[in-house]
Amino acid sequence: MTTRREHILDAVKSAISATAGVDGRVYRSRVTALTRAESPAILLSWASETSSQVTSLATLDHTLEIQVAVIVRGDTPDEVADPIVESLHGLLMADTSLGGYASDVVPTSTSNENFEADQPGGVITASYQVIYRTSNNNLATL
Repeated sequence: MTTRREHILDAVKSAISATAGVDGRVYRSRVTALTRAESPAILLSWASETSSQVTSLATLDHTLEIQVAVIVRGDTPDEVADPIVESLHGLLMADTSLGGYASDVVPTSTSNENFEADQPGGVITASYQVIYRTSNNNLATL
């Protein structure tokens, strides 16, 4: 059995796989460096999760923080990344239930980091909170 968190991350990856400008280069929890030929690309990972029991029901409400990083190369990296960020945001927010696994998806922040490489590069990271619910004693069911 798979947890709802895994279903959610799979649904996010599926939703953003058609992002314009990355030719399907969407990676989940990748730890190896990208080559020049592999950019632009999107890296999806989750950063944290909090849970609470807010009702007398035998359920837990979860807030999953995900990060979607757009890696680009170009003279003005944030300008190169902008249409990619716009595309992925639209695709992700098109179904905020993520196929029925989530209650909501909420954009929380975006950060920009530039780096020096064989040509200028940048990482634009968009963070989102995914709200979902599970049963108290089983992370795979509601």
